[in-house]
Amino acid sequence: MLSLSSPQSSTSSTATAAKFSLHHHHHHTTLKISTMLSLSFPQPSTTAKSTTLLRHHHHHGHPTLKIRAIDAAQPFDYETRISTRFIQSTKLKIAVIGFGNFGQFLSKTLVSQGHTVLAHSRSDYSAAAANLGISFYRDPDDLCEEHPEVILLCTSILSTRSVLSSLPFQRLKRSTLFVDVLSVKEFARDLLIQSLPPDFDILCTHPMFGPESGKNGWKGLPFVYDRVRIGKEESRVLRCERFLEIFEKEGCRMVEMSCAEHDRHAAGSQFITHTMGRVLQKLGLEETPISTKGYETLLDLVENTSSDSFDLYYGLFMYNKNAMEQLERLDLAFEELRKELFEILHGAVRSQLFGEAEQGGREHERPAVREVPSNGRALPPPSETVGAENS
Repeated sequence: MLSLSSPQSSTSSTATAAKFSLHHHHHHTTLKISTMLSLSFPQPSTTAKSTTLLRHHHHHGHPTLKIRAIDAAQPFDYETRISTRFIQSTKLKIAVIGFGNFGQFLSKTLVSQGHTVLAHSRSDYSAAAANLGISFYRDPDDLCEEHPEVILLCTSILSTRSVLSSLPFQRLKRSTLFVDVLSVKEFARDLLIQSLPPDFDILCTHPMFGPESGKNGWKGLPFVYDRVRIGKEESRVLRCERFLEIFEKEGCRMVEMSCAEHDRHAAGSQFITHTMGRVLQKLGLEETPISTKGYETLLDLVENTSSDSFDLYYGLFMYNKNAMEQLERLDLAFEELRKELFEILHGAVRSQLFGEAEQGGREHERPAVREVPSNGRALPPPSETVGAENS
C-alpha cells in the first residue's frame, strides 16, 4: 500500500488502496492504481476519474514520484459504507415507556445489541439511564418527536391505560410499532386496539421471566408473542421481525400464541405460582439447619414472587378472566385435601375408641361426643363413654 501526503493543506480525506500495477515506458515507470490509493490531500471541487497515475522518474540516479492526476478521495470505501448501512438497517430506535425495574432490565440487552434506546417514565430515572448510555426524556412530547420506530411499553398492568392516554400520538410516525410486555394479554390487546390510531402496528409479547429469573441469561426462557396488527408493507414486517430477533439472539424459546390462549395457560401457571408464593410468605417460612431441597425450592419461590409488587399480583387476578376460576379451584383443592386428611384421622380415632370399648366388655356403649370441637382443638379423650341406656 502506498501513502502520499501534501503539506500544502491541513484538510485532507483518505481513500483505501487495493491493488496496483507497474507499466514500463521508455526511461520511466508508470504506477497505475486500479482501485483506490490511500492518499492524503485537499479535496478538489469536482470529481476526477477513478484511476490515479503516478510516474516513477529517475533523477540523478534517484527514483522520484510525481502525481499526474488526482482522484477525489472518498470519505469511506465502498465495502465499509455497505457494511455500515447493513448494520444500521438491522438496528432499531426503541423508546422504553416505563423505565422502572423491568424496563431497565430489558434496556440493558437492547443497548448491548447496538440498538438506540430512549426512555421515559413518570419518575426521574435520568441517572440510571445515563449509566446505560440511554437518553432519558421527562416530557413524552420530546421523546415522541425523536420518532422512535418502536414504542416498548414496560408499565405496570394498572397504569397502562393512563400512560397510553398521556402519549402524544400525533408526534409519532403513523406506522410506529407498539409492543407491550404485560403479563395479561387479552387486556393488553383490547386496550391497544381501542387506544391507538388504526395505522399503528401492535405486537403483544410476554417475556416469561424477569430480573431475578433472567439474571444469568435468557437462554431457554420462554418468550410469548402475538402479531396482533402488523402492516403488510415489507418494511413494517421486517421491523417486527427485527424486534423479535432481539430475544432470539439471547436464546429465548420463542412461542407464538394468541392472547386468549396465553391467558388460559398463564392463569394455571403464573397466577397459581404467585398465589402459592404469597401464601407461603404469609406463613413466614425461614431456613432451618435441616432444610431439604424441596423446602429450599419453596424458599426460592417465596423470594421470587415477593420481589414483585403486589400491583402485579393484583393485575394478574383482576385483568385475567381465568384467574378467578383458578382461585376457586385452588380453594376446592385445599378443602378436598383437608377433608381427606380428616377422614383418615377420624377413622383412626374411631378405631381407637371402639377398640378400647370392646376390650373393656362394653360393646353397647358409644363414645360421648359433647360437641364438635373447633379447628385446632383436641378431640375428647377416648375414656369419656356412656352406656346406651344408662349414664
